[in-house]
Amino acid sequence: MIKTFRGLLGDGAQERIRLETIDGKTGYRVKKFELIGRTPGSMTIESVVKIYSIKQTTIDGMVDFSEQTLLAAGYWSDNSNVVYPSYETIVFDNVTFNQDIFVTAFDASAGEFINYYLELEQISLDDIEATAVILKNFRNTNTVA
Repeated sequence: MIKTFRGLLGDGAQERIRLETIDGKTGYRVKKFELIGRTPGSMTIESVVKIYSIKQTTIDGMVDFSEQTLLAAGYWSDNSNVVYPSYETIVFDNVTFNQDIFVTAFDASAGEFINYYLELEQISLDDIEATAVILKNFRNTNTVA
């Protein structure tokens, strides 16, 4: 089963997607992640949108794939000048999670809004898999850098 989510985020915004269940036996994987500006072709935008397994205290445009809580990252660039075509790069991990996720947006250009579209594959987890995913999430949220 595929669950879809979409939204419009302002520069520096963070949105929570509620996925948590009581028993933790429903897991998810990112299957599709797409971005598009609010008014394509008519504005200058350079947005970084990221998906995390934990709430972020700082919203920025830095992408660091060594971050264990980073599930996906996308970059959308657009310009009102047709010489510079729209550009999108999306990267996501094939990791299974069963907790809420957080989508952040940062625009390095003019503080524009960005739309996101997200498809998650829903997966049934047995007791051992659910425990392993919960423990991994707990470990990632309680490590000291």
